[in-house]
Amino acid sequence: MERWKASQLKQLSFAREIETAYPILLRFAQNIGFNFCAITLTSTERNADFKALQINNYPKEWNQLYEKESYSKIDPVIAHCNLCVLPIVWTEEVFAQTPQLWGAQQQHGLRHGWSQSFHNQASGLCTTLSLVRKNAALDPLELYEHFGYIFYAASHMSELFARTLPKPLKKPQPPHLSPRELEVLQLSAVGKTAYEIARILCLSERTVNYHVQNVIVKLDVCNKISAVTAATRCGLLDAPTA
Repeated sequence: MERWKASQLKQLSFAREIETAYPILLRFAQNIGFNFCAITLTSTERNADFKALQINNYPKEWNQLYEKESYSKIDPVIAHCNLCVLPIVWTEEVFAQTPQLWGAQQQHGLRHGWSQSFHNQASGLCTTLSLVRKNAALDPLELYEHFGYIFYAASHMSELFARTLPKPLKKPQPPHLSPRELEVLQLSAVGKTAYEIARILCLSERTVNYHVQNVIVKLDVCNKISAVTAATRCGLLDAPTA
C-alpha cells in the first residue's frame, strides 16, 4: 500500500465521529481520481422514526432534484446495495429501466461511478459508499485496487453511525416453565380438569393444582385460563385445540 493511503486509512480508523471521518474519505476519493464521494446509511429493520443519514459533495442542484423527483424509489443502485454487498459500477445498462435518472445524472456531472455497500447485521444498517467522477470511465483494475479500502471505509462509517443510535428494544423473554408445568398447561388448554390431568399424568390432584399455581405466578396472571392465553401468545404452547 502506498504511504499516503496507509496514512489516510490510519486517520480514518482513528475517527470517532461521522463528521470527522467523512472529510478523510472525501480526500481519499479525490486522491484516487474521483470528484464526488457519497455515504448513505439506511435501515430496513428500524421503525418509522429512524432517519437515514446522507452525506455527499454532489452539486446542490442535483441533491434538490433527486429529492424532488423521489429518485431514491427507482434508483437501481440503491436497490442493488440494499440486497447485495458486491460493488456495482454505474453504467447505462444498469439504469436501462430508469433512463430519466441516468440522463439527469449525466447532466449534473455524475457520469462515472461505483457503489459499495456494507450490511451490519448487529445494527441492521445498510451503508452505501459511492465514488463518482465527471470524466473517464472506470477501469476494472481500479475496483480491484481500491475495493478493500472502500469496503473497510463503508464498514467503519456503519460502526460510527451505529454508535449514535439507540439500541433496539429486546423482546422480553418468556418465563421458563418446567416440562411438567408445560404438560399440565397443555392439558388445561384443551379443557382438562385438575382431576382429569391427575389421572392422565399419574399425579395427585393436589400436585396438579400446585403446578397450575406455579404457572400462574410465573406468567403473572390471575387464573388458569389467563395462563393458557398468556403462554400461547408468547409461544410456550401451540394454539389450543378442541
